[in-house]
Amino acid sequence: MNITLKKPDSSMQADALDFRQEFFDSGEQVINGSELLDRTEQYADWLQSVTANACAETVSPDWVLTDTFFALDAANRIVGIIDLRHTLNEFLRDFGNCGYSVRPSERRKGYATEMLRQLLQIAADAGLTALHLSVERDNVPSVRTIVKNGGVYERSFTFEGGEADIYRIALPPQHEAQA
Repeated sequence: MNITLKKPDSSMQADALDFRQEFFDSGEQVINGSELLDRTEQYADWLQSVTANACAETVSPDWVLTDTFFALDAANRIVGIIDLRHTLNEFLRDFGNCGYSVRPSERRKGYATEMLRQLLQIAADAGLTALHLSVERDNVPSVRTIVKNGGVYERSFTFEGGEADIYRIALPPQHEAQA
Protein backbone atom coordinates (compact mmCIF):
# COMPACT_ATOMS: atom_id res chain seq x y z
CA MET A 1 0.00 0.00 0.00
CA ASN A 2 1.54 3.25 -1.11
CA ILE A 3 0.38 6.03 1.19
CA THR A 4 2.28 8.77 2.94
CA LEU A 5 1.36 10.48 6.19
CA LYS A 6 1.95 14.21 5.91
CA LYS A 7 1.22 17.07 8.27
CA PRO A 8 -1.35 19.50 6.86
CA ASP A 9 -0.17 22.70 5.23
CA SER A 10 -1.75 25.56 3.31
CA SER A 11 -1.16 23.90 -0.07
CA MET A 12 -3.63 21.15 0.90
CA GLN A 13 -6.61 23.42 1.45
CA ALA A 14 -8.65 22.55 -1.67
CA ASP A 15 -8.12 18.80 -1.28
CA ALA A 16 -8.83 18.98 2.47
CA LEU A 17 -12.12 20.79 1.89
CA ASP A 18 -13.05 18.26 -0.80
CA PHE A 19 -12.17 15.46 1.64
CA ARG A 20 -14.41 17.02 4.30
CA GLN A 21 -17.26 17.61 1.87
CA GLU A 22 -17.27 13.96 0.82
CA PHE A 23 -18.13 12.98 4.41
CA PHE A 24 -20.93 15.53 4.54
CA ASP A 25 -22.27 14.43 1.15
CA SER A 26 -22.34 10.85 2.47
CA GLY A 27 -24.45 11.93 5.46
CA GLU A 28 -21.56 11.77 7.94
CA GLN A 29 -21.08 14.79 10.17
CA VAL A 30 -18.14 13.50 12.24
CA ILE A 31 -14.64 12.93 10.90
CA ASN A 32 -12.77 11.01 13.57
CA GLY A 33 -9.16 12.00 14.07
CA SER A 34 -9.61 15.28 12.22
CA GLU A 35 -9.09 17.61 15.17
CA LEU A 36 -12.41 19.31 14.37
CA LEU A 37 -11.97 19.72 10.62
CA ASP A 38 -15.63 18.69 10.51
CA ARG A 39 -16.60 21.64 12.75
CA THR A 40 -14.26 24.42 11.63
CA GLU A 41 -15.55 26.66 8.86
CA GLN A 42 -12.24 28.06 7.63
CA TYR A 43 -9.35 25.78 6.67
CA ALA A 44 -6.84 28.47 7.71
CA ASP A 45 -8.32 28.50 11.25
CA TRP A 46 -8.17 24.70 11.44
CA LEU A 47 -4.60 24.65 10.12
CA GLN A 48 -3.55 27.26 12.69
CA SER A 49 -5.11 25.16 15.47
CA VAL A 50 -3.53 21.82 14.47
CA THR A 51 -0.17 23.51 13.92
CA ALA A 52 -0.31 25.11 17.38
CA ASN A 53 -1.40 21.86 19.03
CA ALA A 54 1.59 20.04 17.53
CA CYS A 55 4.05 22.16 19.51
CA ALA A 56 4.55 21.91 23.29
CA GLU A 57 4.99 25.68 23.56
CA THR A 58 1.76 26.54 21.74
CA VAL A 59 -0.62 23.65 22.43
CA SER A 60 -4.02 24.85 23.61
CA PRO A 61 -4.25 24.77 27.43
CA ASP A 62 -7.44 22.68 27.19
CA TRP A 63 -5.91 20.09 24.85
CA VAL A 64 -2.85 17.84 24.63
CA LEU A 65 0.15 17.72 22.31
CA THR A 66 -1.26 16.27 19.08
CA ASP A 67 0.17 15.54 15.66
CA THR A 68 -2.35 15.41 12.82
CA PHE A 69 -1.60 13.81 9.48
CA PHE A 70 -3.36 13.51 6.17
CA ALA A 71 -2.88 10.18 4.42
CA LEU A 72 -1.97 10.80 0.80
CA ASP A 73 -2.21 8.18 -1.93
CA ALA A 74 0.27 7.80 -4.81
CA ALA A 75 -1.43 10.69 -6.65
CA ASN A 76 -1.10 12.92 -3.52
CA ARG A 77 -4.87 12.86 -2.98
CA ILE A 78 -6.07 12.91 0.62
CA VAL A 79 -7.60 9.52 1.37
CA GLY A 80 -7.61 9.72 5.16
CA ILE A 81 -6.73 11.59 8.31
CA ILE A 82 -5.20 10.36 11.56
CA ASP A 83 -4.01 12.01 14.73
CA LEU A 84 -1.64 11.11 17.53
CA ARG A 85 -2.34 12.46 21.00
CA HIS A 86 0.90 12.15 22.92
CA THR A 87 -0.80 12.04 26.32
CA LEU A 88 -4.31 11.49 27.61
CA ASN A 89 -6.08 13.96 29.87
CA GLU A 90 -9.25 13.09 31.78
CA PHE A 91 -11.45 14.02 28.81
CA LEU A 92 -9.45 11.79 26.44
CA ARG A 93 -9.27 8.79 28.79
CA ASP A 94 -12.13 7.11 26.93
CA PHE A 95 -11.17 8.43 23.49
CA GLY A 96 -7.58 7.24 23.35
CA ASN A 97 -4.36 8.36 21.74
CA CYS A 98 -5.54 8.37 18.18
CA GLY A 99 -8.50 8.69 15.89
CA TYR A 100 -8.71 8.19 12.17
CA SER A 101 -11.07 8.34 9.22
CA VAL A 102 -10.92 7.28 5.59
CA ARG A 103 -12.93 9.17 2.99
CA PRO A 104 -16.12 7.25 2.15
CA SER A 105 -15.15 6.48 -1.47
CA GLU A 106 -11.82 4.95 -0.39
CA ARG A 107 -12.95 2.59 2.36
CA ARG A 108 -12.35 -1.15 2.38
CA LYS A 109 -9.03 -0.76 0.58
CA GLY A 110 -6.70 -1.15 3.57
CA TYR A 111 -5.95 2.54 4.05
CA ALA A 112 -6.93 2.67 7.73
CA THR A 113 -4.78 -0.34 8.57
CA GLU A 114 -1.77 1.19 6.83
CA MET A 115 -2.38 4.64 8.33
CA LEU A 116 -2.42 3.15 11.82
CA ARG A 117 0.66 1.01 11.08
CA GLN A 118 2.62 4.10 10.05
CA LEU A 119 1.35 6.08 13.03
CA LEU A 120 2.57 3.37 15.40
CA GLN A 121 6.10 3.94 14.12
CA ILE A 122 5.73 7.70 14.61
CA ALA A 123 4.46 7.10 18.16
CA ALA A 124 7.36 4.74 18.95
CA ASP A 125 9.84 7.27 17.54
CA ALA A 126 8.27 9.88 19.85
CA GLY A 127 8.97 7.63 22.84
CA LEU A 128 5.45 6.37 23.53
CA THR A 129 5.29 2.81 24.84
CA ALA A 130 1.66 2.07 24.01
CA LEU A 131 -1.38 3.56 22.36
CA HIS A 132 -4.94 3.27 23.60
CA LEU A 133 -7.64 3.39 20.94
CA SER A 134 -11.37 3.56 21.48
CA VAL A 135 -13.89 2.11 19.08
CA GLU A 136 -17.63 1.74 19.12
CA ARG A 137 -18.28 -1.96 19.41
CA ASP A 138 -20.41 -2.10 16.25
CA ASN A 139 -17.66 -0.49 14.15
CA VAL A 140 -16.33 -3.85 12.97
CA PRO A 141 -14.00 -2.44 10.27
CA SER A 142 -12.23 -0.25 12.84
CA VAL A 143 -11.98 -3.12 15.32
CA ARG A 144 -10.32 -5.20 12.57
CA THR A 145 -7.92 -2.35 11.79
CA ILE A 146 -6.88 -2.09 15.44
CA VAL A 147 -6.50 -5.86 15.91
CA LYS A 148 -4.46 -6.19 12.68
CA ASN A 149 -2.06 -3.65 14.19
CA GLY A 150 -1.65 -5.59 17.44
CA GLY A 151 -4.55 -4.17 19.41
CA VAL A 152 -5.59 -6.14 22.48
CA TYR A 153 -8.93 -5.57 24.19
CA GLU A 154 -8.47 -3.74 27.49
CA ARG A 155 -11.87 -2.52 28.75
CA SER A 156 -15.35 -1.34 27.80
CA PHE A 157 -17.30 1.83 28.48
CA THR A 158 -20.61 3.41 27.50
CA PHE A 159 -20.57 6.30 25.04
CA GLU A 160 -23.70 8.16 23.94
CA GLY A 161 -25.85 5.18 24.93
CA GLY A 162 -23.75 2.64 23.04
CA GLU A 163 -21.03 0.23 24.03
CA ALA A 164 -17.44 1.06 23.15
CA ASP A 165 -14.15 -0.65 23.81
CA ILE A 166 -10.59 0.41 24.49
CA TYR A 167 -7.78 -1.53 22.82
CA ARG A 168 -4.12 -1.24 23.72
CA ILE A 169 -1.30 -1.53 21.20
CA ALA A 170 2.13 -2.03 22.76
CA LEU A 171 4.94 -0.24 20.96
CA PRO A 172 8.54 -1.41 20.77
CA PRO A 173 11.06 0.55 22.84
CA GLN A 174 12.48 3.52 20.95
CA HIS A 175 15.85 1.90 20.27
CA GLU A 176 14.10 -1.15 18.72
CA ALA A 177 11.73 1.06 16.71
CA GLN A 178 14.66 2.77 15.02
CA ALA A 179 16.49 -0.46 14.17
